[in-house]
Amino acid sequence: LPAVTSPCKILKCNSEFWAATSGSHHLGTEEAPEFCTALRAYAHCTRRTARTCRGDLAYHSAVHGIDDLMEQHNCSKDGPTSQPRLRTLPPGDSQERSDSPEICHYEKSFHKHSAAPNYTHCGLFGDPHLRTFTDTFQTCKVQGAWPLIDNNYLNVQVTNTPVLPGSTATATSKLTIIFKSFQECVDQKVYQAEMDELPAAFADGSKNGGDKHGANSLKITEKVSGQHIEIQAKYIGTTIVVRQVGRYLTFAVRMPEEVVNAVEDRDSQGLYLCLRGCPLNQQIDFQTIRSAQATEGRARRKGPSLSAPPQAFTYETATAKCREKLPVEDLYFQSCVFDLLTTGDVNFMLAAYYAFEDVKMLHSNKDKLHLYERTRDLAPGNTAPSGTSPALWVALLCLSQCWLGLL
Repeated sequence: LPAVTSPCKILKCNSEFWAATSGSHHLGTEEAPEFCTALRAYAHCTRRTARTCRGDLAYHSAVHGIDDLMEQHNCSKDGPTSQPRLRTLPPGDSQERSDSPEICHYEKSFHKHSAAPNYTHCGLFGDPHLRTFTDTFQTCKVQGAWPLIDNNYLNVQVTNTPVLPGSTATATSKLTIIFKSFQECVDQKVYQAEMDELPAAFADGSKNGGDKHGANSLKITEKVSGQHIEIQAKYIGTTIVVRQVGRYLTFAVRMPEEVVNAVEDRDSQGLYLCLRGCPLNQQIDFQTIRSAQATEGRARRKGPSLSAPPQAFTYETATAKCREKLPVEDLYFQSCVFDLLTTGDVNFMLAAYYAFEDVKMLHSNKDKLHLYERTRDLAPGNTAPSGTSPALWVALLCLSQCWLGLL
């Protein structure tokens, strides 16, 4: 699908350079010529993809990183560019430092003389479904690029693309995370993933926070190759989980409230989805569409009709499939049914399952793991759509509750 495949190949450039120079910062001066050769190859690769990467954050980070490394190692821009095979680190050698400053461990430094921090969770998965830091659950359109998190410590941006041609069903095809430079702990780091490309390293090829004394307070770990990575940012008490399920990405984070609300410009808080939820005009009325799913066999949203999904599910077969992994009929279960009917892709069932598994790992309140449907009046940001008469809205809610009772 050309429309949802990024022509920017910066991740390929990054991985080639990382493979060529793995552990090279530990090498002696005699390896400098080989390191410079690899840097020139890296620069050549970025130039080849410059036109298609013009607006890509990881690309610009890589270009600046190359210039800095060339200056540090006194590399000439002219010379051979064939990538040499450099020797790797001996077993057991790593970038880890056990003597990181206390400021680089959030729980030790920020709350040494006060109560333990209150952690919150945000997750995005499927078509797409959003669980905000305030445990509001929404189903949204949000096609294109949207800020998921934007505070003083990090930025997260997602790009959602159509699942099927002519469809308003979208899913996350690209994710960019920027960890901002922080005191003596970490340098600025960029992580970027996209469909069929889930790297186990940051955009510059590193796996930790750089050359600062507390570098290991930011660390990326590959849990399942090409499918599941985890990023620990101890200096801000944050854990991020990124998965590729089928062709699309899921995102989950555990973050202290203090970090969530660390925004210099309070007005800008409304711009990021994990805190404020999706804009009202981007929200999908889950209740009325679910009623349509039960009676019509699959959901049809306002706008262009959905193309026929590759594997058609009836309402009964979709609910049966979702019960295999999600026995509790909460909003994760309902999201699973919704996605199977709108896309026909069984991987969306797995996306809902893994999203709930991440909630179990990351949410601090085990009594709030499951979310159940409530009227839109009761959830922040979930007011009834404008133009809907109160009588009609009450009727829709009554129909929805009656339908729930029949189940």
